[in-house]
Amino acid sequence: QVQLVESGGGLVQAGGSLRLSCAASGLPFSTYAMGWFRQAAGKEREFVAAINWSGETTYYADSVKGRFTISRGNAKNPVYLQMNSLKPEDTAVYYCAIQGKRFGSASRSRTDYDYWGQGTQVTVSS
Repeated sequence: QVQLVESGGGLVQAGGSLRLSCAASGLPFSTYAMGWFRQAAGKEREFVAAINWSGETTYYADSVKGRFTISRGNAKNPVYLQMNSLKPEDTAVYYCAIQGKRFGSASRSRTDYDYWGQGTQVTVSS
């Protein structure tokens, strides 16, 4: 059974930083593409960042490019999201997600991801 658990969220002032982690179990995550998405109150879940299985390819939403960095970790924490220069509009619940096939490409599409965590709240105050 695949389980993903996000952590690292919290309350931070504008301009601050947070690092999100995704603890995972149930798959050899080193061979799976992963992504981060977020959902603000009253809005649809949106793409934030993605990384392919090898870590060589990354994609970012235009709104976070240059401020956020997705990276691969170890087997227990296979993906991180470093968030710098946070803005109030970054406030949302952040979710990590993993594709269900090995050696996948990075993807901006929610439908390419088969497993999702429960999310971690990030709140940025102005």
